[in-house]
Amino acid sequence: MASSTQPTGRKRLIHHLDTPFSSVSWPEILFDDQDAILEMLCNLLNPIGQHRRHHTRPSKGKRSSKRRTASMQDATPEDETHGPPAPQKPELSAYVHVGFNSITRRLEETSEGHRETGSQGTDDAKGPYSMVFVARGNQSSAFNCHFPRMVGAATRALPYAERTRLVGFSKPCSERLSSVLGVARVSSVAVMRDAPGAEALLAFVRKTVSPVDTSWLEGSKASAYRPTQIGSTETTVGVKKAKTTA
Repeated sequence: MASSTQPTGRKRLIHHLDTPFSSVSWPEILFDDQDAILEMLCNLLNPIGQHRRHHTRPSKGKRSSKRRTASMQDATPEDETHGPPAPQKPELSAYVHVGFNSITRRLEETSEGHRETGSQGTDDAKGPYSMVFVARGNQSSAFNCHFPRMVGAATRALPYAERTRLVGFSKPCSERLSSVLGVARVSSVAVMRDAPGAEALLAFVRKTVSPVDTSWLEGSKASAYRPTQIGSTETTVGVKKAKTTA
């Protein structure tokens, strides 16, 4: 019995439906400015990380939590020791969101205008984000390509100078942000308006980072016909085994 394979390196053209509107790009930021912004951001977030490291019990999984609960139920009042209460979290903690899911959810709510009285909370009263930071150097573009569109849509109604600034760090910085905040992974950080202690960082970011261009939103309102856009991508086809012969 013998088998053969087709020659490698075959190319294939893949077609996909593209948007008729212009693509939204990330704001351009000089590398020196990115380094300065990262340094100022870490200094701002450091008190949050210190409180978490010193006064928050690290998670060891569900099994450990169940064992600790069982031991507490079996313990007698004499065995319990009460230490000094942990200090309150820094005020800044209420103005900072960390993580892909929480930031994306907040941007969705802001862009859709969900400001009903029944769904308002303490976070909603603080208004939209003033700054959103994304560790692009540690991620695939597919993971964060939605941020320019969402940030632009969420703050399009604000005055130009007050719109949310989107900062994408080109160099890998996820590990440093994780170390500063005392959490396992940090892909993105968002700071709300009027965050205490963030005045200097916000002033520098507004000086060096332009708001996201939202011209694509205005173009979507035009009545002019836009033809369908078909994109094409050339890719390499893997090795395919030919039929075997006896």
